[in-house]
Amino acid sequence: MTGSSDALFDYIATALANFVATEGEGLHPSPGKQRELGFTFSFPVRQTSISSGNLIKWTKGFSIDDTVGEDVVGELTKAMERVGLDMRVSALVNDTIGTLAGGRYYNPDVIAAVILGTGTNAAYVERAQAIPKWHGLLPKSGEMVINMEWGNFRSSHLPLTEYDQDLDVESLNPGEQIFEKIISGMYLGEIVRRVLLKMAEEAAFFGDTVPPKLKIPFILRTPHMSAMHHDESSDLRVVGSKLKDILEISHTSLKMRKAIVELCDIVATRGARLSAAGIVGIIKKLGRDAVKDGEKQKSVIAMDGGLYEHYSKFSTCMESTLKELLGEEVSDNIVIKLSNDGSGIGAALLAASHSQYLEVEES
Repeated sequence: MTGSSDALFDYIATALANFVATEGEGLHPSPGKQRELGFTFSFPVRQTSISSGNLIKWTKGFSIDDTVGEDVVGELTKAMERVGLDMRVSALVNDTIGTLAGGRYYNPDVIAAVILGTGTNAAYVERAQAIPKWHGLLPKSGEMVINMEWGNFRSSHLPLTEYDQDLDVESLNPGEQIFEKIISGMYLGEIVRRVLLKMAEEAAFFGDTVPPKLKIPFILRTPHMSAMHHDESSDLRVVGSKLKDILEISHTSLKMRKAIVELCDIVATRGARLSAAGIVGIIKKLGRDAVKDGEKQKSVIAMDGGLYEHYSKFSTCMESTLKELLGEEVSDNIVIKLSNDGSGIGAALLAASHSQYLEVEES
């Protein structure tokens, strides 16, 4: 995704204006009052207040240079003014923070939130005294929320392959978001495509010629990969139809289709197990990786994102890996709770709790 900052935020503002135009009569604000908005922004920002923050960098394939370093709320506000929309952003919220806020609102046992969708991130509730970077006054609750931006995690211990390294080099943000590039929905299908391309080039997997469509980056998306991975028909007809419809590869044998399903399983399993390892890291950091004196401490992870929700073999593998890493006794107290559109709900709750009209209404 490339373009200009104005074009991006004008698109968002226009979509907002179109949505507002569909409101029923009973939803209009009182005279003299602005509509208020919770702005879910799923990219790293340096947050300067509840309703302002400067973009640090783009992820997930976005590359719009003139937005980097700018206050994204200011950019959206100017765009709303350009389309004549009288609306105020009262809360700027990372999608993971929104999911955590929404989850915690409904269930006090929620300790963390994880996004596994196009991209990936995690956030958790930490004791304020355990944060070395914090030098200000401690909050009254004694707790703070940590936005991990774990998609940018990298380590020599990550099981990177030549396919991951090539994907990274050719991406819009080389050297960044390494963890995201091996576990998230934007990239899993592309990894499978790259492996298939090498098999075609070096082992004539699809015959004497390399299928031209197979050379197109990101033509094979993770939903396509998931459909092939979940194919339980005796002749793997879904695999055959995806190869034909997307890559224009016809006349594939059952043996070839089985090899492709196995490849999907390998790529998905790696991503799922690494995702589970990240969650275990949070649980260990919070000291919830052991049962103390028979005490059962329930820990709920609010989960949002299409990869987790729709790729069932991925989510099942992730959950079984959690049990493997934590053991039966501890894992019995760990609950993964799907929070559908948790980020949007959480943003709305945070916007409402920071409304400019809140004190007036309470008085």
